[in-house]
Amino acid sequence: MNRPGVCSNQDEQGQATRDSVERLFRHHSAQLVSTLARIFGLEHLDAVEDAVQEAMVSALRTWPHQGAPGNPPAWLFQVARHQLRDRLRQRFLWDEKSGEVERFTAFLSHAESSPPRFAQEIEDDTLRMTFACCHPVIPREGQVALNLKLVGGFGTREIARAFLSNEVTIAQRIVRAKRRLRRADIRLEIPSSDELRSRLEPVLEVLYLLFNEGHSALEGAELVRMDLCHEAIRLCRLLAGHQLTNRPEVHALAALLLFQAARLPARANAAGELLLLQEQDRSAWDQQLIALEVEHLQQAATGNHLTDFHLEAEIAAHHTLADDFASTDWQCILDCYNALMDRQPSPVVALNRAVVLARVEGGEKALRELEVLAENE
Repeated sequence: MNRPGVCSNQDEQGQATRDSVERLFRHHSAQLVSTLARIFGLEHLDAVEDAVQEAMVSALRTWPHQGAPGNPPAWLFQVARHQLRDRLRQRFLWDEKSGEVERFTAFLSHAESSPPRFAQEIEDDTLRMTFACCHPVIPREGQVALNLKLVGGFGTREIARAFLSNEVTIAQRIVRAKRRLRRADIRLEIPSSDELRSRLEPVLEVLYLLFNEGHSALEGAELVRMDLCHEAIRLCRLLAGHQLTNRPEVHALAALLLFQAARLPARANAAGELLLLQEQDRSAWDQQLIALEVEHLQQAATGNHLTDFHLEAEIAAHHTLADDFASTDWQCILDCYNALMDRQPSPVVALNRAVVLARVEGGEKALRELEVLAENE
């Protein structure tokens, strides 16, 4: 007979391992899907996704009992490649591409000794997938949904909540977007400068939504999904450092995300309860991220192209760089919200503006504006 304490401890360890696998898989699945899709083509995207998904299932089945391997990404890729090989051999594609698969396998197995150029090539695969999903043949809502699925690793339910929609609608939207990718024979590449601007806007929107999901997770036990926040920042800074996408709006989004991320260490108390900005310990904010934020904000100020990201980054900067909550420049923040309302009014912006307006001109005026907003809904 097993002792209750032993069973309980084993169950807790097994659950901890399963949680670890899910976090790891979500972090690496986009890279595995993107790289395998680049090698074999987007026409085989479904087979690639199935193979990577089977790798997760295998990990969830074996790791809780045998323990996680020393190199989890390489293990997941090995399982995914075997699954994909079985699916593609009948199409005579595996033998043609097996050399490149072996090259990527060697990279994962000996990452520290791989040439930096090759490592950069692998890292860029996720960006290539992002731009492919934002091809103009796909409607905007389909672009964002497909990116959240393939690049962010979101489930259909999470995407549905992000869109305030239902799962069936989102699932159909993703299927249609994949179909358009296959029919258009789209390659995984960062587009040329001629078509870059139209493709860059939805890419930035995806990264914005990806960070927001991590900042206020809609699924799971964690109120803050640090892995999603960091992935959004990583991809955004990758864009900011690329010669074709080193643009002010990219730096503006990078600054916004970094300002938000810098405050995450103080966003919850020891009991896991979220804290308001005025309740947070500012000494716990990440000063290295704040320094990076300022650099990106300075680069965002170049040129004459103003975006919502610029205005939101300026708001975040005033909150983060103030010495304390009382010394926040509320008038400048109100000016930014006024500009956002002029550009693209929304209930969320109006509500946030009303909160700031109460601090600048008093609660009575803010309440009157909220009443007008409610009457116009």
